[in-house]
Amino acid sequence: MKAPPIETPKRGLRAPAGTLYRGTEGMWSWVLHRITGTAIYFFLLVHILDTALIRVSPEAYNAVISAYQTEIMGLGEVALVGAIVFHAFNGLRIILIDFWGWATQHHRLMFWIVVGLWVVTMLAFTPRHLINVFSH
Repeated sequence: MKAPPIETPKRGLRAPAGTLYRGTEGMWSWVLHRITGTAIYFFLLVHILDTALIRVSPEAYNAVISAYQTEIMGLGEVALVGAIVFHAFNGLRIILIDFWGWATQHHRLMFWIVVGLWVVTMLAFTPRHLINVFSH
Protein backbone atom coordinates (compact mmCIF):
# COMPACT_ATOMS: atom_id res chain seq x y z
CA MET A 1 0.00 0.00 0.00
CA LYS A 2 1.37 3.40 -0.97
CA ALA A 3 1.76 6.08 1.64
CA PRO A 4 -0.65 9.01 1.28
CA PRO A 5 0.72 12.27 -0.12
CA ILE A 6 2.02 14.74 2.41
CA GLU A 7 -0.02 17.93 2.71
CA THR A 8 2.03 21.09 3.20
CA PRO A 9 0.51 24.53 3.70
CA LYS A 10 2.66 26.41 1.17
CA ARG A 11 3.17 23.86 -1.60
CA GLY A 12 -0.01 21.78 -1.67
CA LEU A 13 0.42 18.08 -2.43
CA ARG A 14 3.93 16.74 -2.71
CA ALA A 15 5.40 13.37 -3.57
CA PRO A 16 4.20 10.43 -1.48
CA ALA A 17 6.02 9.87 1.80
CA GLY A 18 8.88 7.42 1.52
CA THR A 19 10.09 8.40 -1.95
CA LEU A 20 13.64 9.64 -2.28
CA TYR A 21 13.15 12.40 -4.82
CA ARG A 22 11.14 15.44 -3.86
CA GLY A 23 12.14 17.77 -6.71
CA THR A 24 12.36 20.91 -4.57
CA GLU A 25 15.19 23.39 -4.19
CA GLY A 26 16.65 21.43 -1.28
CA MET A 27 16.97 18.30 -3.42
CA TRP A 28 18.56 20.17 -6.32
CA SER A 29 20.97 21.81 -3.93
CA TRP A 30 21.89 18.42 -2.49
CA VAL A 31 22.43 16.85 -5.94
CA LEU A 32 24.44 19.76 -7.35
CA HIS A 33 26.60 19.95 -4.22
CA ARG A 34 27.56 16.28 -4.60
CA ILE A 35 28.18 16.54 -8.35
CA THR A 36 30.38 19.63 -7.99
CA GLY A 37 32.22 18.14 -5.02
CA THR A 38 32.97 14.95 -6.94
CA ALA A 39 34.13 16.92 -10.00
CA ILE A 40 36.44 19.06 -7.87
CA TYR A 41 37.83 15.96 -6.17
CA PHE A 42 38.73 14.32 -9.50
CA PHE A 43 40.25 17.56 -10.79
CA LEU A 44 42.46 17.77 -7.69
CA LEU A 45 43.49 14.13 -8.12
CA VAL A 46 44.54 14.72 -11.75
CA HIS A 47 46.22 17.99 -10.79
CA ILE A 48 48.33 16.29 -8.13
CA LEU A 49 49.31 13.51 -10.53
CA ASP A 50 50.27 15.83 -13.39
CA THR A 51 52.23 18.09 -11.05
CA ALA A 52 54.09 15.06 -9.70
CA LEU A 53 55.26 14.35 -13.27
CA ILE A 54 57.89 17.06 -12.94
CA ARG A 55 59.85 14.84 -10.55
CA VAL A 56 59.69 11.90 -12.96
CA SER A 57 60.29 13.61 -16.28
CA PRO A 58 60.36 17.35 -16.94
CA GLU A 59 59.76 16.64 -20.65
CA ALA A 60 56.58 14.68 -19.88
CA TYR A 61 55.45 17.46 -17.56
CA ASN A 62 55.99 20.06 -20.29
CA ALA A 63 54.05 17.90 -22.77
CA VAL A 64 51.10 17.63 -20.37
CA ILE A 65 51.12 21.35 -19.60
CA SER A 66 51.18 22.21 -23.31
CA ALA A 67 48.17 19.92 -23.82
CA TYR A 68 46.34 21.92 -21.15
CA GLN A 69 46.85 25.17 -23.08
CA THR A 70 44.15 24.42 -25.66
CA GLU A 71 40.76 25.98 -26.27
CA ILE A 72 38.95 22.85 -25.06
CA MET A 73 40.82 22.93 -21.77
CA GLY A 74 39.99 26.66 -21.52
CA LEU A 75 36.31 25.73 -21.70
CA GLY A 76 36.97 23.01 -19.12
CA GLU A 77 38.45 25.66 -16.84
CA VAL A 78 35.18 27.60 -17.08
CA ALA A 79 33.31 24.46 -16.00
CA LEU A 80 35.80 23.91 -13.16
CA VAL A 81 35.45 27.47 -11.89
CA GLY A 82 31.66 27.14 -12.16
CA ALA A 83 31.76 23.98 -10.05
CA ILE A 84 34.06 25.55 -7.45
CA VAL A 85 31.99 28.73 -7.18
CA PHE A 86 28.68 26.87 -6.82
CA HIS A 87 30.18 24.44 -4.31
CA ALA A 88 31.61 27.31 -2.25
CA PHE A 89 28.42 29.41 -2.20
CA ASN A 90 26.23 26.38 -1.51
CA GLY A 91 28.63 25.28 1.23
CA LEU A 92 28.15 28.65 2.94
CA ARG A 93 24.39 28.15 2.59
CA ILE A 94 24.68 24.74 4.24
CA ILE A 95 26.72 26.19 7.10
CA LEU A 96 24.05 28.85 7.70
CA ILE A 97 21.32 26.20 7.69
CA ASP A 98 23.28 24.04 10.14
CA PHE A 99 23.99 26.79 12.65
CA TRP A 100 21.00 29.15 12.55
CA GLY A 101 17.38 28.13 12.92
CA TRP A 102 16.07 31.04 10.84
CA ALA A 103 18.07 29.79 7.86
CA THR A 104 16.20 26.48 7.82
CA GLN A 105 12.93 28.33 7.29
CA HIS A 106 14.42 30.31 4.40
CA HIS A 107 16.47 27.59 2.70
CA ARG A 108 14.57 27.95 -0.60
CA LEU A 109 15.27 31.66 -0.78
CA MET A 110 18.89 31.02 0.14
CA PHE A 111 19.18 28.48 -2.70
CA TRP A 112 18.01 31.07 -5.22
CA ILE A 113 20.44 33.61 -3.73
CA VAL A 114 23.23 31.05 -4.26
CA VAL A 115 22.12 30.58 -7.87
CA GLY A 116 22.01 34.35 -8.38
CA LEU A 117 25.48 34.86 -6.90
CA TRP A 118 26.77 31.99 -9.05
CA VAL A 119 25.32 33.56 -12.22
CA VAL A 120 26.77 36.99 -11.41
CA THR A 121 30.19 35.50 -10.63
CA MET A 122 30.23 33.39 -13.79
CA LEU A 123 29.10 36.34 -15.93
CA ALA A 124 32.04 38.30 -14.55
CA PHE A 125 34.56 35.48 -14.99
CA THR A 126 33.62 33.72 -18.22
CA PRO A 127 34.04 36.48 -20.84
CA ARG A 128 37.32 37.67 -19.35
CA HIS A 129 38.69 34.13 -19.22
CA LEU A 130 37.52 33.15 -22.71
CA ILE A 131 39.07 36.31 -24.19
CA ASN A 132 42.41 35.15 -22.78
CA VAL A 133 41.87 31.58 -24.01
CA PHE A 134 40.91 32.43 -27.58
CA SER A 135 43.28 35.37 -28.10
CA HIS A 136 46.42 33.21 -28.21
